[in-house]
Amino acid sequence: MIGKTVLVTGAAKRVGRSIALELHAAGANIMVHYRSATAEAEALVAELNTARPGSARCLQANLLDNEALSMLVARTVAHFGRLDALVNNASSFFATPLGEIDLAAWDDLIGSNLKAPLFLTQAAAPHLRATYGAVVNITDIHAERPLAGYPLYCAAKAGLLGLTRALAIELAPEVRVNAVAPGPILWPDDSAFDSATQDGIVAHTLLKRAGSPQDIARAVRFLLDDACYITGQVINVDGGRTAHL
Repeated sequence: MIGKTVLVTGAAKRVGRSIALELHAAGANIMVHYRSATAEAEALVAELNTARPGSARCLQANLLDNEALSMLVARTVAHFGRLDALVNNASSFFATPLGEIDLAAWDDLIGSNLKAPLFLTQAAAPHLRATYGAVVNITDIHAERPLAGYPLYCAAKAGLLGLTRALAIELAPEVRVNAVAPGPILWPDDSAFDSATQDGIVAHTLLKRAGSPQDIARAVRFLLDDACYITGQVINVDGGRTAHL
């Protein structure tokens, strides 16, 4: 990926950070998008630029702001001169029990998980066509097998999965569009999953262990760098959890 440019949303922390590090190690220039994690984003960019000067920059944007989406793409291209890949990683995740769902939850979960990836990809499409680039969406295994208590999040990720396949059709043959669906990789920062619940989820995987952010990052790198004849597909990186859910 030497000389290529990748925009990664939600790249300051957690899985997004691992994706940025993995793609940078492969030679790519990285635009690190973040919403509020300013210190983490700046630290990551400093780390990447220490390894390879001028290879990374960060941009703050609220993905619920439509105007910010086209700005992200435009400023990425203006800074690096090209755009070869888009990784739609940024995501909100919280419970929405039926009967308690409101418009604020709808706007947040649908906005971050479905609307933003659509409009970001639309803005990026002309640049990606020019470079015969690729898009990777980070979905979730619960897009196809819903998680109790999270109907709105699961619906948003199901929409992103469908959008992945639809955009693969719309952007063919120049641009490939695929998805990576994580299983138990990182637990939420809040206390939504107690230790007993976590143990039960891990026990239900075929590999009997949680995965790591690097597992997701390597799958993203594969789809961007080594999968030139794959489009419209989803890779479940879940330790075999969905094999018998």
